[in-house]
Amino acid sequence: MAPLDAIARTSLLTAALRAEETRRPDRLYEDPLAARLVGALGGDLLGQVVDASGPRDTDPGQGDPGRHVSVRKVPSTVDFNAIRTRYFDDYLLTQVRDGGYPQVVMVAAGMDTRAHRLPWPRAIELFELDRPGVLEAKESALGDEPVHQRVTRRPIGVDLLGPDWMDALVMAGYRPEEPSLWLLEGLLYYLTDDETRRLLSRLADLTAPGSRIAADMVSATTLTAPAVAPLLDVFERQGCPWLSGHDEPEALFAEYGIEAEAVQPGEESAHYGRWPDPVHPRHVPDVERVFLVHGVRK
Repeated sequence: MAPLDAIARTSLLTAALRAEETRRPDRLYEDPLAARLVGALGGDLLGQVVDASGPRDTDPGQGDPGRHVSVRKVPSTVDFNAIRTRYFDDYLLTQVRDGGYPQVVMVAAGMDTRAHRLPWPRAIELFELDRPGVLEAKESALGDEPVHQRVTRRPIGVDLLGPDWMDALVMAGYRPEEPSLWLLEGLLYYLTDDETRRLLSRLADLTAPGSRIAADMVSATTLTAPAVAPLLDVFERQGCPWLSGHDEPEALFAEYGIEAEAVQPGEESAHYGRWPDPVHPRHVPDVERVFLVHGVRK
């Protein structure tokens, strides 16, 4: 694969997580192409993340040196990635089936293979936006691997923080006047608050009423939570720190005309029998959280 910059390398981590999930007998989904996309760097990143966010044994400090309990450093990255992928798989397929969306836009698509692996129920144009080097690396690894028969895949090499990606999307065939379905997965915490807001503003400009947008986010508290510090240190060392979070994602999306709902992994609609950690009610303050957000453009 061609060399990738720091943020782009996180796509290899996602591929590594999906490859590992595919090997599990209790897997929540199958991504048979993920293993071809990992590379040595993706495997190394996975090892660092598992070490930072997996369970560990610790003395509970109750005077018995022989007594230990298993304590999980949070968030549970492996389980979150599995739930996130399955949740958005289900969301995309449901919206395409029930809403008939003809256009699906994957923002920062990275090593995503949904164009290939999902059983799309209708014909769609699937636009993959990411930096040219990322898309070239994926093309090199996958070769002539066919996409699903109902998919017309349109990769578009762009800088999502630059001024020209919207024009490039339209030139590739995207029709802003028609409803569309967007996914921003594994992206927003790598952006500053200003960058996140600029991206959402552009989405508002590019989407017709009735379009749907989905994303994952972390709470602002997560960025300073001691329990999450080992995981954040991994990304800091890699040169791609988490830069922003939002405690009220519904309110953030509403500023851009998107009526959204946010769920936490472990809640009924986002559990799949895999979330091991406590789920704190939203009214509890100062808690590290991850959100799966989806909404409709008004």
